[in-house]
Amino acid sequence: MGLTAVGAPDWRRNLAAVTVATFIGFTGFTLVMPFLPLYFEQLGVSDPGSIAVWSGLSLGVTPAVTALMAPLWARVAERYGRKLMVARSLLSFVVIMAAMALVTAPWQVLALRAVQGFFAGYGMLALTMAAESAPTAQMATAIGWVQTAQRLGPALGPAIGGGLAQAVGLRMAFVAAAGLFLGALILVLVGYREDRQRTPGAPVDVGPRVTLKTLLTVPNFGLFLAMIFGLQMVDRSFGPVLSLYLLETGTPLSRVPIVAGLIFTTAAGAAAGGNQICGWLMRHGGPRRLVAWSASLAAVGALVFSLGPSPAMILAAAALFGLGIGVAFTTVYTVAGQRVPDRSRGVAFGFLTTASLSGLALSPVVSGLLGAVTMRGVFVADALGLLAIAWSVRRMT
Repeated sequence: MGLTAVGAPDWRRNLAAVTVATFIGFTGFTLVMPFLPLYFEQLGVSDPGSIAVWSGLSLGVTPAVTALMAPLWARVAERYGRKLMVARSLLSFVVIMAAMALVTAPWQVLALRAVQGFFAGYGMLALTMAAESAPTAQMATAIGWVQTAQRLGPALGPAIGGGLAQAVGLRMAFVAAAGLFLGALILVLVGYREDRQRTPGAPVDVGPRVTLKTLLTVPNFGLFLAMIFGLQMVDRSFGPVLSLYLLETGTPLSRVPIVAGLIFTTAAGAAAGGNQICGWLMRHGGPRRLVAWSASLAAVGALVFSLGPSPAMILAAAALFGLGIGVAFTTVYTVAGQRVPDRSRGVAFGFLTTASLSGLALSPVVSGLLGAVTMRGVFVADALGLLAIAWSVRRMT
């Protein structure tokens, strides 16, 4: 499809390009990252503790740097165009992933991951591009599609990457990931059509500078930041403790990997479903009620987890948890995007991304420390946090 009759880019074409490129990119990223500990072993690190340290630092440095850089890149995108910034980010991933296949020492992996964090952030920009292209009434649908891609890519990436690593080796798996990012780059360049009023690479007059202080004057924007941070903290809390919790609750050791994998896949699939139905739900109910009910639904799932039921019940709880998280995430992002002025949306999404990435970086640490004291306590804390989010939406106006 080309341009509409009034000369504006077709939002459906843009959404398709951004969604598919996001799916490809997130799949490529998770194609290799889950196997980073094995890569350090191949690089000569033999002590399990050292492998854990190198892996933790390398996995944590990218979201940490990205969280710091997100508002800056959002401002640059406001000035020079988001398509150019997404292309810059994807190109950096092509180069860095290819370079990861050539490293000879652990510090080189860490250094490349730090550089990757500096140039990353295309996920946030993709959300903004989808939200800006869509009519206001379709914003939830557009954001939901991109978030679905961000969910399903990581759900499929490790399975594909595991088979690829076994077939051709981890170094070639990094090359394959670089190839996927190249495909995503080409798709964005060819498929996404930016407003012709903005020439890529040419600065535009964006008016007074948008800062966090000015955004906090938008009703409830501070609450949106807190909710995104809290949802991300809860969403990523399962990873460090789930396998150990399954053992603690009686799952045989031989079945732990398959059960844990099914739980993660079920939660991710349900969350993607929540991203998809959010637009329909928002048309039939107010956002305050929707966030409250979806957060409460996820809290019920977390509480069922804390009871240590059978694997079948845990899978059902994972579906409830994922569905609630998915609906809540998309609703908060959509309402935030609708509340801020058009010219401030990119910077606003940058700060929302910083809140999300901060939760992503802190959640495994907090979950691991709490899990060392009580595994069940992790899920109880998740439920309490979700109920706090449900209660807090009463402040929304």
